[in-house]
Amino acid sequence: MQSQKREFSELSNRVIGCAIEVHRALGPGLLESTYQQCLARELTLVKIPFRQEYPLPVEYKGVKLDCGYRVDFLVQDEIILELKSVEKLHPIHDAQLLTYMKLASIKYGFLINFNAIRLKDGLNSFVL
Repeated sequence: MQSQKREFSELSNRVIGCAIEVHRALGPGLLESTYQQCLARELTLVKIPFRQEYPLPVEYKGVKLDCGYRVDFLVQDEIILELKSVEKLHPIHDAQLLTYMKLASIKYGFLINFNAIRLKDGLNSFVL
């Protein structure tokens, strides 16, 4: 278990490092889609496997329904990244990520608001 925790910690640190690099290069104030494309490029450059705009069906009473939900990034089938570029994160943003994590059975998630002056002020992490 300790080894698995260390591996997750290393992966999460690398992913956050990629987000910081994007934020450092671009700064705040751009569209979410811009940060998403640049983060995809950064993850690719450092060879972190991910799926972008990963479809997330809703299972309701035994049936999987495609309701059009997409996770911004699913990193190594272990971490969900939900990106924002908003003036301020609100509890509904947290709830959205937590719901995505539950639906996808993913234990770890990061909510990243690129519209923060310092990215660490726009970064929330979650564990289910």
